[in-house]
Amino acid sequence: MIRDARVLRAGFVPREVEHRDAEVNHLSSVLEPITNGEPADTAIVTGPSGTGKTCISQFVTERLREEVLDVEATYVNCWRNYTRYRTLYQILDDFGETIDIHRQSTPHDELIDRLQQYDGPRTVIILDEVDQLEDPGVIYDLHSLPQFAVICIANKEEDLFSRVDDRLVSRLRSSEHVRMDKYHDEQLHDILAARVKGGLDQDVITTNQLDRIADAAAGDARLAIGILRTAASKADRESRERITDDILLNAAEDARAQIKQKNLDSLIPHQRVVYDVVREHGPLGPSEIYDHYKRKVDDPRTKRTIRTYLSKMTQYNVLEAEGTSRDREYSLVDSTAPSVTQ
Repeated sequence: MIRDARVLRAGFVPREVEHRDAEVNHLSSVLEPITNGEPADTAIVTGPSGTGKTCISQFVTERLREEVLDVEATYVNCWRNYTRYRTLYQILDDFGETIDIHRQSTPHDELIDRLQQYDGPRTVIILDEVDQLEDPGVIYDLHSLPQFAVICIANKEEDLFSRVDDRLVSRLRSSEHVRMDKYHDEQLHDILAARVKGGLDQDVITTNQLDRIADAAAGDARLAIGILRTAASKADRESRERITDDILLNAAEDARAQIKQKNLDSLIPHQRVVYDVVREHGPLGPSEIYDHYKRKVDDPRTKRTIRTYLSKMTQYNVLEAEGTSRDREYSLVDSTAPSVTQ
């Protein structure tokens, strides 16, 4: 049933993207100067989870690398590399410049010096989940180096701007902003159909079933593809000739659980403490959460940072929020989310 499993993976970048022509053209125009050996503006790509921010950024940079010999690209997941040091180290590691760097003893300034002295091809640096950086000053470090073009990916601009100093805010506000909205059901259907065409045998899933997956995913392409992948994987294991309705019925719940677990596993240590506070004592308001959190850690982050953490975990369906900004309370996400209807 599965002809090419790569096509069903979350990180797969297709040869053609569906329903994002305007965003692709916008981002391409921002990066175009780098193809002529000139500095390019920083690009900020924002939108809810599952709107294709990472996919589009990687798609555009891959097209640039195909068209221009002396352009490279590197990708950093700032949720995993959430400190300034780890982000800079990851970039240098991609350049092959970390052989004599010791993580425990090499000072931060040495990493900056290495980047300043880098004389390789002009490079696009994608900082994914950039609002996860404990010290967003790394954006300023890179912004000031003309040999690099930077793409900053975040869910919300305000979560990024609220944690940077004034000098960086002014630079970021003058950057090019590429905003992505949630997909409509018809657009999700087209995205799924393209994945089916590239990854599955013919006639293993119906148009009606794709419509139902799109409806259950509610605008989230990552979830829609996850449902399709989960259903196809189960049907393949059971040696079915097609994806049946009974397999599809439970696929949405399984896909959500997998995505949620991946997001939980990705939480940085202080976020995990905040999550555990809500799990143990919720529903709670931000101030109560902060009081519990502060008692559990030796080096507490600021209230503003904890509010950013709560916002991030809500966007990724790890927590849910109810109420207005004044009386908002956070709790664990209700597990009874919609399934794929019959």
